[in-house]
Amino acid sequence: MIEEINNKKKVALSARAIDKMKTGDAVKSDIGEYSGLRVVCGKTGLKSFVYRYRSPIDNSLKKITLGNYPIMSLAEARIELQRLKLLRSQGVCPVTERKAGKLVIKNKKEKLSETDKILTVKDVVDLYLTEVIEDKVIIDSRSGIKKNIKGARNLKGQLEARRTLYADVVAVLGHLQAESVVRKDIVEFIKKIIDRGAQVQAGRVLSELIIAYDYAIGLDYFSESFANPALLAKSSLKQTRIKLTSSKRTRVLSDFELKQVLVWLPVSGFSKHHKSILHIALWTGARTGEICAAEWKDINLEKGTWHLKGTKNGSERFVQLSKQCIKYLKTLPTMNSIYLFPSFRTGNPIAQKTLTETKWVLRGKDRATNHNLQPHQLWPEDMEDWNPHDLRRTLRTNLSRLGCPTDIAEAILGHSKKGIEGTYNLHTYENECAIWLQKWADYLESLGV
Repeated sequence: MIEEINNKKKVALSARAIDKMKTGDAVKSDIGEYSGLRVVCGKTGLKSFVYRYRSPIDNSLKKITLGNYPIMSLAEARIELQRLKLLRSQGVCPVTERKAGKLVIKNKKEKLSETDKILTVKDVVDLYLTEVIEDKVIIDSRSGIKKNIKGARNLKGQLEARRTLYADVVAVLGHLQAESVVRKDIVEFIKKIIDRGAQVQAGRVLSELIIAYDYAIGLDYFSESFANPALLAKSSLKQTRIKLTSSKRTRVLSDFELKQVLVWLPVSGFSKHHKSILHIALWTGARTGEICAAEWKDINLEKGTWHLKGTKNGSERFVQLSKQCIKYLKTLPTMNSIYLFPSFRTGNPIAQKTLTETKWVLRGKDRATNHNLQPHQLWPEDMEDWNPHDLRRTLRTNLSRLGCPTDIAEAILGHSKKGIEGTYNLHTYENECAIWLQKWADYLESLGV
């Protein structure tokens, strides 16, 4: 009974609970896979995320500060916690690794000083990418053995962060002295990205630049009076109500539109890879980015499953494959390759963005003429606009329409359970998912395509 009461008291951390914390409150701790993550509210009211653990080197109790709330969100703190836990599982003490990192930075700073080199925005970006985001190799000071240290993001996230920062930040601001950049510079820079119709990209760029500057500030690259210009710019943009996110989409394809898409897709100007990816997205509800990166070793055609590891929410799962999907997969010509959809040029997985880039071409007759496309391959004039992700939303909506229980429909999409349910209800609904995805595939087939 006592144990049951204690378990009820243990709840996962939430942004609301952290917001309510005030000076003198007890330390709050996370649970489950995020155990070890704590939130401390100091005498000044500053709230900090702290990871408390036993050192893999000498078993001594250690703690390391991850960042301050709300500059670092709870989601970001949990991601950083997982990175540090992975380090610890590899025999690396996070505190020791951070000290070693600071020593490396110190040496870099000394080299900069020796050559009288001025720290540029490009230097700040490179520092952030190589020391925080990307994988790296370190030499253990005790054993002299090389160790591979995972970055804060998976490979796709690492490539995306580098592309985002280099394509926009480095290309425009990279040559500037980092400490001379002011709020106005960043505001004007972000507004130019917005003006080209890329609001979401503008938000991503600003977020990455804020963290990049924060990292350099934390390592004393700037004077004590220096304020993060990207963070100040974010405040200014918020005051002007400039939107840095896209409107939430609610596009769901009707049965008529689904039939229209399935008739046109085989003869469309999409590549063979693109056509297959869109078909699989419609059958499984998986994200197109996950399908692009899929490997044959994770596909079991006999069991009708796809072991999906690199998911958006960080948890792995088994995607159930309908009979129609399995039959389709068996026709793919890439079964001797590593990936289901390798780039013919590099052999790496096809880039997700090529889907939207191709769609952009197909929707513009003037653009399409440069790609030698026939009229029937272009986006039909009587077909309303839709995005690849709309297929996922269409599947989810139709599952409900067909009578699929909410828990199973959410499991099909790989959505994490929230709050207490996410902690205690660990059932994966794999059998149920298989049944309902088969019903969905049969329903698509019944449309007569």
